[in-house]
Amino acid sequence: MTAITGIVLEIQRMSTEDGPGIRTTVFMKGCPLKCVWCHNPESIRLKQQVQWIGSRCIGCKLCVTTCPNGALSFDNGIIIDRTRCKGCGTCTEVCPSTAMELLGKRWEVNSLVHELLKDKAYFLTSGGGITISGGESTLQTKFVQQVLIQLKHHGIHTAIDTCGICNQHALDMLLPYVDCVLYDLKEMDPQKHIVFTGKSNDGILKNVRFIIEYMNNHLYPREVWIRTPLIPGKTAYDENIVAIAHYINLLHSKAITRWDLCAFNNLCKDKYTRLGISWELENAPLLTKEELMHFEAIARENVYNPALVKTSGSTRIEGDEVLVAKPKKMSGC
Repeated sequence: MTAITGIVLEIQRMSTEDGPGIRTTVFMKGCPLKCVWCHNPESIRLKQQVQWIGSRCIGCKLCVTTCPNGALSFDNGIIIDRTRCKGCGTCTEVCPSTAMELLGKRWEVNSLVHELLKDKAYFLTSGGGITISGGESTLQTKFVQQVLIQLKHHGIHTAIDTCGICNQHALDMLLPYVDCVLYDLKEMDPQKHIVFTGKSNDGILKNVRFIIEYMNNHLYPREVWIRTPLIPGKTAYDENIVAIAHYINLLHSKAITRWDLCAFNNLCKDKYTRLGISWELENAPLLTKEELMHFEAIARENVYNPALVKTSGSTRIEGDEVLVAKPKKMSGC
């Protein structure tokens, strides 16, 4: 019998924003959306990808001569022909300085669960657990389901982070093994949602209602966290926050225990550069603290339970356009 496998982008430990307690977050490869603000662009494609990290390169050109597809050349740095690159990883195997990096690793279910259980002590002492994120957690459905089943067998608190673009069969497969659902409501205007993400929000709104109804008739999941990215010039405007608040009011479910307003993060510029992708928001500033507090106040004034509203993310000091910090993977939104 062939083992079920999945492609994982990264395993991030000691996370405190991807569900309750201290968590380990598994970032899956593949996403059906193409959000203009995406802070994990390397997670969008389901297939493995190669990137070049210039600061590590010693200029040996072993990768160029080894590539079986002739996808690499050297001109003051490695140039990757994305039309030829198959993501085979041959160049990463011969690179002596790890400048060539393969994005995405294929895991078997048992191996991944074994790796994740190494952090069990942190979960037990903090009330944390494992969050499956992405990309999109529901895309590699069978693999994620089997991982969740094993984690529940070991008594681990589980969460999935989803953009809501999936079929309900996938939700039926996953929800019985999930304690917490992190669910994105990004933009309520359907046309703007298409412009910002490439997809309509119709299925997203239907699926959140499906999840709430599912929870009314089943033991799991136990709670839903709504997440909204605050993107300057995009989703960060009063009418959108008010509309999302009113939609949460329509759901009016005790299962919704939190509404996160996630401030725009601009620390992913280098990711786009390494993938050879231009980024529309490359020069967009962070929100100021005052702007973040303003949207928090709007949310609290309009949602039926103000205590649901939380904010996260760094803010800009007036006059500063660049935040200097170590980039990390971020879930959702």
